Amino acid sequence: MLSAETACMPRRRASERHLPTSPVTTGEVGGETGNALLDVLTAFHHPTRRWLCELLAVEGPATVGMLARRTDLAVGSVSHHLGTLHRHGFVEPAPELARDTRESWWRSRPRQVSWESTDYGDGTVARRIAATAEAENFRHHVRAVQRWLAEGESAAPEVRRAAVATDTLMAATVEQMAELSRRFTELVVEWSEECRADAGVHPGAERLPVRVSARVFPSGPVKP
Repeated sequence: MLSAETACMPRRRASERHLPTSPVTTGEVGGETGNALLDVLTAFHHPTRRWLCELLAVEGPATVGMLARRTDLAVGSVSHHLGTLHRHGFVEPAPELARDTRESWWRSRPRQVSWESTDYGDGTVARRIAATAEAENFRHHVRAVQRWLAEGESAAPEVRRAAVATDTLMAATVEQMAELSRRFTELVVEWSEECRADAGVHPGAERLPVRVSARVFPSGPVKP
């Protein structure tokens, strides 16, 4: 039986429950460097956490219970992963969607992450973390492409025509390669902002989750 004191304790509001995982406030989110950036890479480049991020981004806000049912993960595991993502600015609470204090709603929070593993000393733990994050990022993209190749044939013709795969091998200077990387990144960021703004103006328009993935790097002939 609950004591009178315990029975009268009010439930904590969602904003209070999420305080322990509130985003780190030292420095700008998206501009982390050094060990802070390593913490971000470790948080995000975990297959389950990245999956949860993408579910929220594509399917919209959800409760911990909804995500647990969607992924077949334990509720406690989902809460733990969301707490880690919240701490590093990838998701945020959506308390206005809760019907009562028991519900814990979350939404995606778009943010950028960029890094270079060679910024860390060769042979160091930091270098290994950054390199592992890059490898996991590549594996994630490969899984996405494999899924498209397996399911794309059943997509509507207009969807298949809108998709593209491009591969170019061109002799270029390092400066030209850097310029292509800069221009491509700016184009994708600008396009993403336009899509986000249009969604606000035309919320009823039919939309697809579109993934943009490209790599610009030196490459000799690839042996079959």
